[in-house]
Amino acid sequence: MAVHSTLHFMEIAFLKLPFHFSEAKLLKDLELCNAYNFTSHFNKNDYSGEWNSIALRSQNGEMDNIFALPQAEEKYKDTALLQKCIYFKEIIDSFECEKESIRLLNLKPGSIIKEHTDYNLGYEDGIFRIHIPITTNEEVHFFINFEEVKMRPKECWYGNFNLPHSVRNDGETDRIHLVMDCLRNDWSDNLFAECGYNFEDENKQTQYSGETKLQMIEQLKLMDTETARALISELQKDL
Repeated sequence: MAVHSTLHFMEIAFLKLPFHFSEAKLLKDLELCNAYNFTSHFNKNDYSGEWNSIALRSQNGEMDNIFALPQAEEKYKDTALLQKCIYFKEIIDSFECEKESIRLLNLKPGSIIKEHTDYNLGYEDGIFRIHIPITTNEEVHFFINFEEVKMRPKECWYGNFNLPHSVRNDGETDRIHLVMDCLRNDWSDNLFAECGYNFEDENKQTQYSGETKLQMIEQLKLMDTETARALISELQKDL
């Protein structure tokens, strides 16, 4: 099996996972979701243009709660919208692990997600974020750790978002991904091993610069939750 990954600082930045989904069924469920209002992403500093989301699983079970704080104390709940999306639910259930936030993320034409890093969002942290493209175009440019990753409809990708990443939609159509935050377990370890994940080096902690930590603190302040405040305190100790 071909392994799609790049190594920087002994870390795997991304992996293409061995799943292929039905584009027609993905689009059918997307059509259902498009009947509802998407919410603008909460961190206005991280993007320009339009970057919108709707929750299929959130901390309070509401569609407009698009916060995705890894391993928060609050339990995540399926939204009413997920119950309508038969194929999305089938995909989600096929991942034999616990899930936290699950959203659709739409980057509109001409929009940019600026380069940034997330906090505790790599496989080594016990959590992994999955991207399943539903609609995209050839002029979408997604970079993880400074390398471009071409994610195409029906595919399934893991990215280590502790590492710098950014996206540009220079095309004329929406770029919409189904994005799942999953909790690591034996099933996922076996899956990642099959795809060439480097377990020997995963315990080498990502070193964040002071500037990056300050950016993370600003992102967490926008969430304004008890867990976010605890993470802010932890980051501030290291400054």
